[in-house]
Amino acid sequence: MSWKTALYNYVHAKNQAEIEGSAAPLEAYVSDSAYVRKQDVKVRRLLNSYRDRDAKLLRGETKLRLTGVKESPQVIIADIQLHRFLNYRIGSIEHLEERIEPERVFIDSAENRWQVRYTEPLHGEKSLPSKQRGVFLPDHEGFVDGIRRAPSLPYINHSILNSGAQESAPRKIIYNRAKAAHYAETWWQTPNPKYEEFEVDCTNFVSQCLFAGGAPMDYTGKRDLGWWYAGKRGNQELWSFSWAVANSLQTFLSHSRRGLQGHAVDDPSELQMGDTISYDWDGDGRYQHNTIVIGKDANGMPLVNAHTYNSRNRYWAYKDSPAWTERTKYVFVRVADYM
Repeated sequence: MSWKTALYNYVHAKNQAEIEGSAAPLEAYVSDSAYVRKQDVKVRRLLNSYRDRDAKLLRGETKLRLTGVKESPQVIIADIQLHRFLNYRIGSIEHLEERIEPERVFIDSAENRWQVRYTEPLHGEKSLPSKQRGVFLPDHEGFVDGIRRAPSLPYINHSILNSGAQESAPRKIIYNRAKAAHYAETWWQTPNPKYEEFEVDCTNFVSQCLFAGGAPMDYTGKRDLGWWYAGKRGNQELWSFSWAVANSLQTFLSHSRRGLQGHAVDDPSELQMGDTISYDWDGDGRYQHNTIVIGKDANGMPLVNAHTYNSRNRYWAYKDSPAWTERTKYVFVRVADYM
């Protein structure tokens, strides 16, 4: 059996394990028993989540793409991308969830037989807070250091401006939730080439969706003030922490009193299309992931799109995420309709 066959067997077993809610299908194809036990906990937790929603899993499909490989006589390290499709039904309504999962797979050869030892995620759904503060970026439109301007559009690529920005920031802007959701549907799988792509891209993606819905940028020229993006100039990255760092966006939304702003609600069912959810995986008060609501399931609960593990129509609770823990906390943010 070739190592590629071992890889295909693993992918098939992983897909089956998620449908069955048991890691038993993996036992024949993965040699690391501790890894199999960990996967068993994960898929059982996911199965319980479906039961809590009165959802019945119907079928699953996984498409495999090999993105890189390092070969040696006894060990293969393969980087793969799994495009997961999960169909489930709540009552009479069927839903389709999609996820893109990048993994690194370690495959060993023993007694002329290749077998997957274990895998690890290539990217975690977890961003770290930036330690930079007070970085001044020059403004070619007259910004004076130490004086914060009123919310305005930034110095930015005009093709981005014309795609979603408002021309006159002082007037009241109506947040277009449908446009924000449409952007999330258009760019959930691949990055918009008009923007920089970040290694942990979840908050950058959500910010783009908010901007596409008409939320006005608050350009200050300082990384830790406002909410803005102006691309890259040489090696200099021009964006605020609130645009791209999960905890910073959560803080900005909660405390902003002009332009883009929002407020927390108690229950996810209160969210609408174009609202956001912030995730604190460790329960320590710092948020490490953001998603945007694009619709609801048959129970009236949010379905979200996101980047990093690129996801579409994913159930808001994220209990299938490798970052999820029993300590996970959420903030459900209603974005203001008028800005």
